[in-house]
Amino acid sequence: MSHVFHRHLKQRYPTAVSGEGPYLIDADGRRYLDACGGAAVSCLGHSDAEVVEAIREQVGRLAYAHSSFFTTEPMEALADFLVERAPEGLSSVYFVSGGSEAVEAALKLARQYFVERGEPERRHLIARRQSYHGNTLGALATGGNAWRRQQFEPLLVEVTHVSPCYAYRGQEPGETPEAYGERLAQELEAEIQRLGPQTVMAFVAEPVVGATLGAVPAVPGYFKRVREICDRHGILLILDEVMCGMGRTGSLFAAEQEGVSPDLVTIAKGLGAGYQPIGATLVSERIRAAIAEGSGFFQHGHTYIGHATACAAALAVQRTIESRDLLSRVRTLGEGLQGRLEDRFGEHPHVGDIRGRGLFRGLELVADRNDKTPFAPERKLHAAIKRTAMDHGLMCYPMGGTIDGQRGDHILLAPPFILEESHLDEIVDKLDATLKTVLDHH
Repeated sequence: MSHVFHRHLKQRYPTAVSGEGPYLIDADGRRYLDACGGAAVSCLGHSDAEVVEAIREQVGRLAYAHSSFFTTEPMEALADFLVERAPEGLSSVYFVSGGSEAVEAALKLARQYFVERGEPERRHLIARRQSYHGNTLGALATGGNAWRRQQFEPLLVEVTHVSPCYAYRGQEPGETPEAYGERLAQELEAEIQRLGPQTVMAFVAEPVVGATLGAVPAVPGYFKRVREICDRHGILLILDEVMCGMGRTGSLFAAEQEGVSPDLVTIAKGLGAGYQPIGATLVSERIRAAIAEGSGFFQHGHTYIGHATACAAALAVQRTIESRDLLSRVRTLGEGLQGRLEDRFGEHPHVGDIRGRGLFRGLELVADRNDKTPFAPERKLHAAIKRTAMDHGLMCYPMGGTIDGQRGDHILLAPPFILEESHLDEIVDKLDATLKTVLDHH
């Protein structure tokens, strides 16, 4: 018996022993093409020599210094790197160890900002249904996935949720994408008015929704209208780019493609590419200034924030992505993957939608394409796909509850930026074989 408290105590896991580019290899020598980056994490694959060397060098010099006593060179250098490339107005970086921590930090920064400004009545958060913002209690409360929230509901702070920007199921027949986006903007405006504009602290959203919806981008103009509404009411815009950021959609920050600058943006996953645990919250100049000119002290913190080795690893990851021009590769490979998915599954009777940006793609599975009827939740189709894909040597990221936390299934693909064209064919072939096996026998 394993003494590890695994994620699922009724499941046996193969033992990963090594990595080679986009492949993971288990103790039996089986190779798995990592078409999801674990959870959109491993953007440089599993054996990047430059990153490994940067970690080795930093550990040899200084592994860790607590941030209440010292700053460190890699932490300062990584912050400089990110701010130089961040959307306009973001001027500083608060480092953490992962995405949930980044969201918690953003929520607390938003609250403290208004307290320091003399607006303590601003306490309400608005987020979107079918969003995912992490698993710590604040982040879980902000997220809008009913199944993830359900058993922990008594422990969660109150957050109100508006509709996601989910064109496949939300856009009405005959409605233009722009009109759909405007309708959602009006829903947000109505919710702000219901709560009282002077009591609303922040609106939180993923630019491209990841785990809970499966790579769903917003319709054109949606985020510009959201930004206008937030500005008019003095509300902060928090963009959660933990999964979709750091190059995953083809630009370093997903917000770039929306033409907006958030007040706070959370990043993780692709920031360190899995070589070390790290996340960060990027902070606008006005939030920093309010705290700097007020108490000067952010009342928050974790033991490992700004971890020197983690920062050195992340800086090496980001420099590698830039020096190899991998973001243009993400765009090219992303188009290639989308094209292959459409060629293979565009007319598939059980694939209702193929969507995404860059190397962040999703397929929504349906029992009936014509009326978009989902498969029955008790079939647990997503679980069978994950298990069967592993049997075929493919790691993908299927999830259930796509529509409302209970009904619907999708498959998320988020492979490393270092793929060759042949890997795209391998992904689609293995995914096709997986779907045939599952749908024929499930």
